[in-house]
Amino acid sequence: MDISPKVRLFVAQPLGGGRAVALDQAQAHYLLHVMRAGPGTMIALFNGRDGEWLARIDQVSKRGATLMVADQTRPQSAEPDLWLLFAPVKRARIDIIVEKAGELGVSELFPVFTRHTVMTRVNGERLSAIAIEASEQCERLSVPTVHEARSLEEMLAGWPAGRRLILLDEGGGGRPVAEAFADLGDGPAAILVGPEGGFAKSELDALRRLSFACPVDLGPRILRADTAVIAALSCFQAICGDWRVPPGALL
Repeated sequence: MDISPKVRLFVAQPLGGGRAVALDQAQAHYLLHVMRAGPGTMIALFNGRDGEWLARIDQVSKRGATLMVADQTRPQSAEPDLWLLFAPVKRARIDIIVEKAGELGVSELFPVFTRHTVMTRVNGERLSAIAIEASEQCERLSVPTVHEARSLEEMLAGWPAGRRLILLDEGGGGRPVAEAFADLGDGPAAILVGPEGGFAKSELDALRRLSFACPVDLGPRILRADTAVIAALSCFQAICGDWRVPPGALL
């Protein structure tokens, strides 16, 4: 009998054989009424810590559902330590940025306000939900963390030692992106994408002077912010891939 799960869900609870996992009302509604699952249906669960597990829908009610965890299908594995810093843009495009960043392996997302950023508020709760949905869909074993928005200056002031910053430099003076990624090594990295209006000249000048920053050039075309994110992350995956994990990080 084929018990391959058709649904994957992210849960916060610990996972292990024989454990009972309670779903909240929203997750239960999605499972029972959107996906038309019912008692006995097998579901894939992951929590970012314990790998992926098969679970069976055991009990359902108006308030939620309970799953019984059975067998592990995949152990937890390390992923690239890659951050994405991006200037908030209009709702549809910021949703795309978060979704595609989740699918392409970003570990942490940092909305940053720059001089030319138009948006002044970021709905972190909605973006976190989008990140979860992306991880469920693409079969990641983890969900990227969405941080509170902060200014670019504040972000750079607390920059951790040893993390390289890949600056998408629309000025055209950066290294070819493939060359820059090939030289990254296996240490932690971050990609910075500016707003739709581009960085202010003073910001670009300051960024280019940072010892940990590497300006890169994505080519001759002017790209929208969400397109630039997808292009840069696709290059990273193609050149570095999920094999690029920090030393000693395998679980």
